[in-house]
Amino acid sequence: QVQLVESGGGLVQAGGSLRLSCAASGSIRGINAMGWYRQAPGKQRELVAVISRNINYADSVRGRFTISRDNAKNTVYLEMNSLKPEDTAVYYCNADLYTLVEVVTTRRVYWGQGTQVTVSS
Repeated sequence: QVQLVESGGGLVQAGGSLRLSCAASGSIRGINAMGWYRQAPGKQRELVAVISRNINYADSVRGRFTISRDNAKNTVYLEMNSLKPEDTAVYYCNADLYTLVEVVTTRRVYWGQGTQVTVSS
């Protein structure tokens, strides 16, 4: 069984910084991609950043957020700088993994439990 454990959310003033971490554990045989999504109240969940062979950012965060990955630790990070009140949301880790299910390597997508990021004006 695979688990994604997120950490690093919190309350910060506008212009401040936060760093999110997401560690994947379990029967992982490979990583296709890991990324971050967010969902603000009353809005749909949206992609923030994803790292695979390439790195992609939402236009709203490009230049302010940086995604990185430590393959040895199966961990993805999101460094968030110059935070704005509109960045306030629950941030979810997403991992597209190759995992061992019984005796078969299977590709599946997993979600973390979410971590709250609140930016005050």
